[in-house]
Amino acid sequence: MRHTRPDTDTHLSTLPNGVRVVTLHRPHLASANVSVFIRSGSAHEAPRLGGISHVLEHMVFKGTRTRDRRRINLDAERLGADANAHTDKDHTAFHLRGLAAHAGPFVRMLGDLVLQPTFPADELERERQVVLAELAEDEDDPMSTAFKLFDRTCFGLHPAARPVIGTGARIERVTRDDLVAHHAQHYTGANLVLAAAGPLDPQAIARVAERVFGRLRGGEPNLLPVAAYHGGVASRQLPGTGQAHAVVGFALPPRTQDDPVGAVAAAVLGEGMSSPLMERLREQLGLVYYAACSADVLDMAGQFVIEASMSPDRLDECLGEIAQLLKTHARRVHAQDLDRARHQMAVRRLRAEEEPARMLEDAALDLFSFGRVRPRAERSAQLKSVTVEAVRQAFRRMVAGGASVALSGQVGRGVQARVRERMAGVLRRA
Repeated sequence: MRHTRPDTDTHLSTLPNGVRVVTLHRPHLASANVSVFIRSGSAHEAPRLGGISHVLEHMVFKGTRTRDRRRINLDAERLGADANAHTDKDHTAFHLRGLAAHAGPFVRMLGDLVLQPTFPADELERERQVVLAELAEDEDDPMSTAFKLFDRTCFGLHPAARPVIGTGARIERVTRDDLVAHHAQHYTGANLVLAAAGPLDPQAIARVAERVFGRLRGGEPNLLPVAAYHGGVASRQLPGTGQAHAVVGFALPPRTQDDPVGAVAAAVLGEGMSSPLMERLREQLGLVYYAACSADVLDMAGQFVIEASMSPDRLDECLGEIAQLLKTHARRVHAQDLDRARHQMAVRRLRAEEEPARMLEDAALDLFSFGRVRPRAERSAQLKSVTVEAVRQAFRRMVAGGASVALSGQVGRGVQARVRERMAGVLRRA
């Protein structure tokens, strides 16, 4: 697709060391969001240190060369600012939100956090227990367990399959020296985006960013090979739950291919109560109390995802109905479903425009994937260009490529054999 000119309210500059600075000028907002995005997540970790990115995210708030833990919190809160952070498979991000007049100090405060952490050893031991408690909660969640099984079923040993939170044994293994080395390797100019949104002066933000980040080592982009898709069935019986949880999905092209068809197909099948997935599973048959369909795309992998939760005695029938819906859509996609999906996605995009944090993450991921921020007009034209036949062919390719199925909770004995029977024609043949 032909690239269109950048939006006039999007301002981008690149420092000599590779740091990108993007400002989304939003004069109608009363507050400002400032974030630092690092192209470093669980997929970039050494296998023996799974979860270190998440531990590092916690630890940058525990002390820098100029501020201790209490001062870091006080500096944000005395300005009335909200501080937050998150780790994903492909990036880590740090955020401050507050008054627009404080956007410059926010840049400096975030720069101090991500460029000068000291990783105090005593704080590491305390924070390790916090992370391990998070892990225990995550492992008690049946749907989270299903998704971890699903990722491994999709991508095997590829880094895209690694859980963001890591494992207990590996979290226990992380040392201060590991954190220092991981930070030095990944937190470089080529892998950093400073992003701000609000009623801001883009030139002023760029000047502050240059002073704060201009001396950072440039480094090389953290690029990973595209994952090979596997497919298959995995299950885990979990005590203490009376429900069954299923994740069914297929491979999609990675984000770098900029192909919207998989996301449109997900909206066609399962977005909204009138979608075929919800109409059949919930409204007509009452098989599930929760179901959703989505597309999750990273630079190294993409997934078409159906998730559902139900009573254990409805699991087999539910999987059979999902298989039938997929095969039906590989034969025919209705124009009214495509029309509904397009409008839902367009409105979703407009709602994202009203959430500065979402806009900043979209802009940063665009810069990591494409080296530019895709304009609204280009995205809109791309969505409108998707045809019924393109969506049908996407379902056909997915069914032909074979599903990944992950089950957790109260799934019972012999469940994998039952899955293969119920989903014949959709599962990948061994």
